[in-house]
Amino acid sequence: MGWLDEPEHKHHPHHAEIVIFERWLRQERGLSNATVQAYCAAADHFFFWSAGKGVALNAIQMTDIDDVIAAERKRGVWKRRSIHDYAQRLRAFFLFAETRGWCRAGLAAGIIAPRFMADETVPKGLGREDVLRLLASVVGDRAVDKRDRAILTLLIAYGLRAGEVRGLQLDDLDWENEMLRVRCPKPGRTHLWPLSHEVGHAILGYIREARPSGFGRSLFFAVHAPIRPLGRTALGKMVRDRLAGIGIVSGRRGTHVLRHAAAQHLLDQGMSMKVIGDFLGHRDPSSTAIYAKVNLAALREVAALDLEGLA
Repeated sequence: MGWLDEPEHKHHPHHAEIVIFERWLRQERGLSNATVQAYCAAADHFFFWSAGKGVALNAIQMTDIDDVIAAERKRGVWKRRSIHDYAQRLRAFFLFAETRGWCRAGLAAGIIAPRFMADETVPKGLGREDVLRLLASVVGDRAVDKRDRAILTLLIAYGLRAGEVRGLQLDDLDWENEMLRVRCPKPGRTHLWPLSHEVGHAILGYIREARPSGFGRSLFFAVHAPIRPLGRTALGKMVRDRLAGIGIVSGRRGTHVLRHAAAQHLLDQGMSMKVIGDFLGHRDPSSTAIYAKVNLAALREVAALDLEGLA
């Protein structure tokens, strides 16, 4: 109706170049929305920093790129994986910028991301007790409580990704056959899940008592105006806030921590890696193998193996 004043987004001097880069990523490279946003966010981050230093794109040198990475590393917020991803995305932008003549040649070749071995760290999931405490803490008659409980049951019971939960539609709920259809944007497939009584009860309570009507077929919406489907970061913030409410304020606290917890719970119950991989929607078995590193019982069995004098 033209009554809502959208917040103004801050732009750096090279916003126009980022728009062209974004269009190329979508139309020429065919990358997903999440990937395009990540590449553009890295370039935006760099240009906000360079704008503060008064350095234009055509005057950027390798020392400027080194300085911004060193500054983030000094802050202690980024781990080696974050720096690796940031450097890779910056290199992609400067490769594109060189072809357009926006910057001096050779910058992209000089950006070397730090080494990062896949699966070098142990997944930092929540213990089962903390997961149950989290779910038990979401009680109340407020609309936000009913919505958050429905979301948490989906994350905990099925180990879904945040994007999979945000993408759910009313039509994905088959109440007659007690099935749930989940579109998985990362592997690009659709999965059918049996709709458990606990999850179905939480979702039905939200739909009947808290979900706003007349705004589309999406399942989950913002509670306060403007009423719209949940944004990309909304679920992560909700999980962090709810974890802080039960006293968990350190470590990884986004939605993925509940996915790790779901996988670890299945592993602790003796499920095979193949079953866990199918449960999580992994195409590649190596994506699931990381959870074997924290199966201490299995590691103890290996350590206790009788080598019959071969050792």
